[in-house]
Amino acid sequence: MSRLNRRRISGIGKKPLMAAGLCIAAALIAGIWGFSGSGTDVPAEQPVAMEKSAAPVPEEPKGPLLEVVAASVNNGQTASTILSDWLGTSDIHNLAEACKPVFDLCRIRAGQPYRVHTEDGALTRWEYEIDNDKFLVVDIAADAENGSKSYVPQVHDIHYDMETVSVSGIINSNLFEAVEKTGENAALAITLADIFGWEVDFIRDLRQGDSFSAVVEKRFRDGEFKGYRRVLAASFTNQGTRHEGYRMEDEHGVVQYYNAEGGNLRRAFLKAPLSFTRISSNFSHSRLHPVLKTYRPHHGVDYAAPTGTPVLAIGDGTVTKVASDHAAGKYVMLRHTNGYESGYLHFSSFAKGMKVGKRVRQGEVIGYVGATGYATGPHLDFRMKKNGAYVNPTKVISPRSEPVSKKKMEEFAKLVEAMRLKLDAETVAAGTETVPNNVN
Repeated sequence: MSRLNRRRISGIGKKPLMAAGLCIAAALIAGIWGFSGSGTDVPAEQPVAMEKSAAPVPEEPKGPLLEVVAASVNNGQTASTILSDWLGTSDIHNLAEACKPVFDLCRIRAGQPYRVHTEDGALTRWEYEIDNDKFLVVDIAADAENGSKSYVPQVHDIHYDMETVSVSGIINSNLFEAVEKTGENAALAITLADIFGWEVDFIRDLRQGDSFSAVVEKRFRDGEFKGYRRVLAASFTNQGTRHEGYRMEDEHGVVQYYNAEGGNLRRAFLKAPLSFTRISSNFSHSRLHPVLKTYRPHHGVDYAAPTGTPVLAIGDGTVTKVASDHAAGKYVMLRHTNGYESGYLHFSSFAKGMKVGKRVRQGEVIGYVGATGYATGPHLDFRMKKNGAYVNPTKVISPRSEPVSKKKMEEFAKLVEAMRLKLDAETVAAGTETVPNNVN
């Protein structure tokens, strides 16, 4: 209350003072609820609402406009067509030359992702995913004085979140179907077939009720599954016999799979030169030829498979023939150690680089299934010789490769003990970790 009001109140008697106080209180209450009149003789002192002046909005600092364009390489696109919206022909040439020591831009492939970074419309960075493990980064800087550009290319590892899990399943018809029923990718079936390819013939030996289990690392990127990294251990029970495989590097740093006793699962020859097909004709000394309609020896095993199915070298060897004739069609012959030879007939085409004298490794693709020569349908006629005489490929007993060395046997025994506990677990470990890609 102001001094003026206080002075006015001091000259009034008690009763009038009480009445005046009640009036003032009523006026205050009315003011609070918004019902006060406009003719009050003694105005109550009320807080004055300060009028807020609009504060000036600070201007956002003006900076460069940064943009990122993400896309994938289309069929027929090149680095030149991708970057032509931001760089001239000479600049693209200079960028490609700068990249050559780390990655040749002629090798970019359709479907691979890339990102273009710009600043005020000018290209400052280009990223391209080379494969599942590596990506290229090219940083681009412009010289304001002379307008020239510099290019700094680098290749980096793609880092993934890793999850190690246990997968198991039962065979009803084939390994592919069994793996897919567990919710996993068919690529895992191929890896399992590779691991046990010397122990189990996945064409002839599978039976309903066979089973498998594997401890496998799965790769994720931004929460999306990006394939498998390593199978650490696996087991496959075929016709009541359990086969086990444990991953370990040998003394030379080469990854091998060994059984529980330390024997190498790898043998001199694969059980079969292709995967997941069926035998349409066995080795025989007298067979009715399906085309010639006469009885004659069939010194091979026919594997029915779709045209274009990759055919693998059953063992390390040297190419002795890459040829074609009216009966065998397109075929390849290999010479192996210890007097063995292998032949692969009726190809639709040869693998790139196949020529006489070439050294091939076990499991290397040498050609593709077809129906050239005397053939009623696409298949591979696979043959083997020992010291010049034909032998039944399905009966050849192949020696094992080198076992775990004595030096590493103690380490291997601990590995087997740990992995055996995990092979039958539903989930081995749930979690993530960044794993460098230089690990085998």
